[in-house]
Amino acid sequence: MTPDVELFLTALQDDRTCSPNTLNAYRSDLQQFTQFAGDQRVAREVTRDDVLAYLLWLKDRKYAPTTVARKIAALRSFFRFLVHVGKVPANPAEQLEAPKVDKATPTVLSREEVQILLAQPDGRTPESVRDKAILEVLYATGLRVSELVNLNVDDVNADTHAVRCSRRMLPIPISESAVQAVAHYLGDARPQIVRDSNERAFFVNHRGDRLTRQGVWLLIKNYARRANIPRDVTPHTLRHSFATHLLRYEQKELKAIQVLLGHASISTTQMYRHLNTEQLRQVYDDTHPRVLSASS
Repeated sequence: MTPDVELFLTALQDDRTCSPNTLNAYRSDLQQFTQFAGDQRVAREVTRDDVLAYLLWLKDRKYAPTTVARKIAALRSFFRFLVHVGKVPANPAEQLEAPKVDKATPTVLSREEVQILLAQPDGRTPESVRDKAILEVLYATGLRVSELVNLNVDDVNADTHAVRCSRRMLPIPISESAVQAVAHYLGDARPQIVRDSNERAFFVNHRGDRLTRQGVWLLIKNYARRANIPRDVTPHTLRHSFATHLLRYEQKELKAIQVLLGHASISTTQMYRHLNTEQLRQVYDDTHPRVLSASS
């Protein structure tokens, strides 16, 4: 099945609907199932009984329900793709019932807590100026941390107030306060940190190399402690806060928020056809609190 797995992963990567983390999870899950079912078997030979046996095998090894659900979802997507391209006649995982998973309520900061968090970097060092830009961009865009660290210098345009993410069809607007933080970092701090003039990474660490997801995670944890926020704050917390603060519970804005977040779903994909850059900008300008505070 390995060639079919690679074909599936390549299609996902070309379609730009999955983050690198999701692709890695799919690869790991499908490799595990391939080894369980037999490396030399072809996908056409896999039956529903094989998938059920795999499910029981996972349960016997005490995998968490969330992990089992993810692995079953990976199999469904994989075989659905193979049906679509004519490699198998039916999806053996289609009607398989995955374990029920209680969805955890995402941590969302209040607007006051966000303001306190964003104020923590004091700007006294190049790294602090960088950190201020990171926090502002995360809250202004709702980017995933993997998307943030993969930004290159030419992906951020202060003149158009927009960030270009390689996996998104539309540029993501950013607030004036984020633009100012980015300009300060790019003009004053980054030249002091970067060592190779040809380095393309926008956010770099103290060695001048591309900043990692773990590095961003650690710095946000540090600033959350300084801000005395009594909850677990991660980069994804700012993403949740971005969406919650923008949405304001109005259904008419939900579609635009899905586009801004880059959610990989059928409804999100359909929305790309109906929302253009100007409409997204209008929703953003009308609702994002950093824009509103700057104009008041």
